Amino acid sequence: MIGVLVSCFIIGYLLIVFEHPLKLDKTVPALFAGVMCWTIVTVGKIPIIGDGSADNTVSNAILHHLGKITEILLFLIGAMTIVEVIDSHKGFTLITNHITTRNKIKLLWLISWLAFLLSSALDNLTTTIIFISLLHKLIADKNQRIWYVCFVVIAANAGGAWSPIGDVTTTMLWIAEKVSTIKLITSLIIPSIICLAVPLCFASLMKTFRGNLTEASNDGKAGLREEPILSSKIILIIGVSGLLFVPVFKTVTHLPPWMGMMISLAVMWFVADMIKPVSDFEESKRYPYTVKRALTRIEMPSVLFFLGILLAITSLESTGILRQLADSLDNSIPNRDLVATVIGVLSAIVDNVPLVAATLGMYAEPLDSKIWHFIAYSAGTGGSMLIIGSAAGVAAMGIEKINFIWYMKNITWLAAVGFFAGCIAVSLIG
Repeated sequence: MIGVLVSCFIIGYLLIVFEHPLKLDKTVPALFAGVMCWTIVTVGKIPIIGDGSADNTVSNAILHHLGKITEILLFLIGAMTIVEVIDSHKGFTLITNHITTRNKIKLLWLISWLAFLLSSALDNLTTTIIFISLLHKLIADKNQRIWYVCFVVIAANAGGAWSPIGDVTTTMLWIAEKVSTIKLITSLIIPSIICLAVPLCFASLMKTFRGNLTEASNDGKAGLREEPILSSKIILIIGVSGLLFVPVFKTVTHLPPWMGMMISLAVMWFVADMIKPVSDFEESKRYPYTVKRALTRIEMPSVLFFLGILLAITSLESTGILRQLADSLDNSIPNRDLVATVIGVLSAIVDNVPLVAATLGMYAEPLDSKIWHFIAYSAGTGGSMLIIGSAAGVAAMGIEKINFIWYMKNITWLAAVGFFAGCIAVSLIG
């Protein structure tokens, strides 16, 4: 039955990959595969291994993983809602109106490094959501915009790798006392910079980024400069402060990040309901500026897609398949730098969280050992090589409807050269 389980996951994965040729929304195979994988585990009576519960039953395993998945989904919903509220109050115009360059290369470098820096303070997922909203204000043509969105994914993943709060995998290693804050930063900041700088250098030579951006819009709305309204500044400050508050809340309280996100959402909700958006404001016209409306505009299909794919992956984790994969890597590849590199490549295909969780049981190396820093880098940045290889990529794919095959043809090689260049840097620095 293990073979049937793996086959079900692979079939679901392939259906996601070929969603556009099949004209099938990726959420459908993701949800179907997620439920079917657990059904196979139950019907096939596959033993549950390492699910984190005292009683290794399917029900307990599902509840255990559902708790972790729900944390991610609530975090995602909260972040997306806050961004939507900022957008409805035209808060991002205070930033986009200061980005005046229409030169494609200059804009690419500017947006990418801003995303890199912001993701180290927030996380790659939230950063990607914010910058997609910004790019909608800056670039009208979707065919142009998705190139920049993809580089935001690369930048956000690279920026999150060298910070203990920038990516869920680095946070896992940090909480497990495998890496310390200062040593992690000093060891990985240069490789992370290289991971982004190399693709940017190659992209600067590409025909796609020659010249200036077009001002024309397919719908006549996107890409045009907008003037901020009365509430733009305060909503932007509260929204960004709320997002920055989340890692601080986690560090101080040691509670899950989604709780901090819910506090930030509650504050945003209160202010949005109380503030006067424009002069001569009538209370009957408040709805477009409220959190209630923002909740109707968030990308729920991408949230459900995330639920389905994580359910499928956790079935492989609970049955020990992922741990067997990690163990076989350690046995067949004695060089641990190569093992960490392979983990990065695999993280583009399989979720990096269970991969890193598996490595925590593979090695008994002390705090700040080179292998932990290498794993933090590889797992954090390797996912950029495929659009569904990271939470940032999944969010971008859902919001912008990025074609999986298009990403492979145009972006994968750029992300790969950056990833491997960074791996070389980690190996030399370590």
